[in-house]
Amino acid sequence: MNNHPYLRAYLAGVFVTTLILPLMLTAFIVLRLVLQLPVPIERGLIFPMALVPAGWGLWNMVWLASHRLTHLAVGVHGAVLPFLLLPCGAIAARCLGVLQLGATSATWFQYVSLPYVLIGAGFCFGVAAYYLVWKYVVGFVNRELGIA
Repeated sequence: MNNHPYLRAYLAGVFVTTLILPLMLTAFIVLRLVLQLPVPIERGLIFPMALVPAGWGLWNMVWLASHRLTHLAVGVHGAVLPFLLLPCGAIAARCLGVLQLGATSATWFQYVSLPYVLIGAGFCFGVAAYYLVWKYVVGFVNRELGIA
């Protein structure tokens, strides 16, 4: 099964986000429409819904292409992805007017303010979560598709 390994790598990377993002969309709809949260959440959905699945697929293709040279485990490779997504997401949020950066905290939608210490702790949790998801889920799909 050596036909189109990069296409299979892309599909394996997209698999996880295709399952998770509809659940996130459901939560956002409940917050916005059912609980009447006065935050324009739909402006913040543009980046994750459009770019994150493609980013995961492309990142898995990069892993496949570089694995022969680097011998990097898929979990470690996946844990590097938040270091690319966070700056891209912050730039997109700033350009869309969703994020304002202050001296000690960041404010989303001019409504939710979080101190940088809490954002850093959340980022560390996210890196660990990415490692586990890439190691167990994406790695499993890669093995099932015959590219690992």
